[in-house]
Amino acid sequence: MPRKTWRAALAAYASPSTLVLLLLGFAAGLPYMLVFSTLSVWLREAGVARETIGYASLIGLAYAFKWVWSPLLDQWRLPLLGKLGRRRSWLVLAQILIVLGLIGMGFCDPQKHLSWLIAIAVVVAFASATQDIAVDAYRLEIANDSQQAALAASYMSGYRVAALLATAGALFFAEGFGSTGFSYKHSAWTGTYVLFGLLMIPALLTTFFMREPPVPLRTQLSAGRYSFVHQLSSVFVLIVLLVSVPAMFTQLYNTDFASVLFQGRSMLDLLLEDRAFLRAILYTILTTLCLSSMGRRGLAPVLTPVNDFIVRYRWQALLLLGLIATYRMSDTVMGVMANVFYIDQGFTKDQIAGVSKIFGLIMTLLGAGMGGLLIVRFGILPILFIGGAASAATNLLFMLLADMGPNLKMLIVTISLDNFSSGMATSAFVAYLSSLTNLKFSATQYALLSSIMLLLPRLIGGYSGVMVEKFGYHKFFIITAVMGIPTLILIAIHWYQSSRGEGAVPAAVGEETP
Repeated sequence: MPRKTWRAALAAYASPSTLVLLLLGFAAGLPYMLVFSTLSVWLREAGVARETIGYASLIGLAYAFKWVWSPLLDQWRLPLLGKLGRRRSWLVLAQILIVLGLIGMGFCDPQKHLSWLIAIAVVVAFASATQDIAVDAYRLEIANDSQQAALAASYMSGYRVAALLATAGALFFAEGFGSTGFSYKHSAWTGTYVLFGLLMIPALLTTFFMREPPVPLRTQLSAGRYSFVHQLSSVFVLIVLLVSVPAMFTQLYNTDFASVLFQGRSMLDLLLEDRAFLRAILYTILTTLCLSSMGRRGLAPVLTPVNDFIVRYRWQALLLLGLIATYRMSDTVMGVMANVFYIDQGFTKDQIAGVSKIFGLIMTLLGAGMGGLLIVRFGILPILFIGGAASAATNLLFMLLADMGPNLKMLIVTISLDNFSSGMATSAFVAYLSSLTNLKFSATQYALLSSIMLLLPRLIGGYSGVMVEKFGYHKFFIITAVMGIPTLILIAIHWYQSSRGEGAVPAAVGEETP
């Protein structure tokens, strides 16, 4: 891609789409935090047990598996609202549900109507995840590759501001309305959630008045060749498989096969008396029915976008998927233990909140903006490499901080540079994922790729506490920095092949794939 002038790079932030993505990012950040972080504080203040709060956090599965129903957004236009267009109709539906859901949550007192509160929160989470799918698809279709980083930076800015407002701001409002840790007052939380529900209205109005992406009719027709019943059945089958397969293995693990092998117990006794074995048989039957009766044809709306990605990139799909799966490894694994590290170092909660919220937010937004600017100027792959290298290298600053104790100045420097590099890396990575996506399946492919991005880092991040206990913070931060090296090697290989025209160069977002 030829380099553009700095003026042309800055012009990427002057388009109306940038403001639209800023407001849509704000709308995405509000409900996410209100059904997780803020809701847990509310439940605990109302006296709800920790175990129940932990179970309530499973609401987050809606975001982890949003790719399951993303084909519906690609391949079916809503009735009535469909007049607004394929993307705007889903956005309007999701945002209306979020507004009504947040207001409804506010009127449910967890001391009296906890089940209703959780049920409505689940609806808000699914609507919010659907909104995320639609926003990502809209962003992909509204501009070409060179503008994606700027749009991603704008989206991230709105998201981060909303996240800060929906966490610290929501707690401030709840306390200002009269509910504290010493004196719970439901009306204060009602006022807070109603207020935040109303804050979604500017984004809803934006959706009504923004333009629908100019996707060619041929693309829409080729993407929408499955009937709604076929799509819905595909989603249902996939959900059943996602539940039944792990449940089947779990129940088999809990089955007492040892009594059959070593104690002379018959399989009939096991069948009649062991409930785990009965459940395992049930889940096996469900899995078999889904795979046999529906088969590949039944899962076609989900499998077709995956097959398209593999056909387009052939063997290089492995390299690309490896890059995607490891790019956020270094900072994600480290980030799991960041707050614990600050406390163990001896920093006060006020210091942690002040530095991480103020300096962290500012530097993240600056990093995202700089990433978008540099990508327009120099292209995606160079900034993707720099962002990945910087994200890994800043972990070494945490290593230095671990040897210095509660040094506030070093904390400010470390968090500032870490968040700046993270913001730049995120905007570059979003632009890169966008460049890999085919317009025919923009919602499905982006949702799937972004899920792959988080899977491996989150799994390894679950063992970060074990790593700290075994190696200590000093070696832990070195290990997380080294985790960034494989990604840099994969980017370098991809960059080299793309420059020689040998590899799979990402197609422009607006191009059709033959």
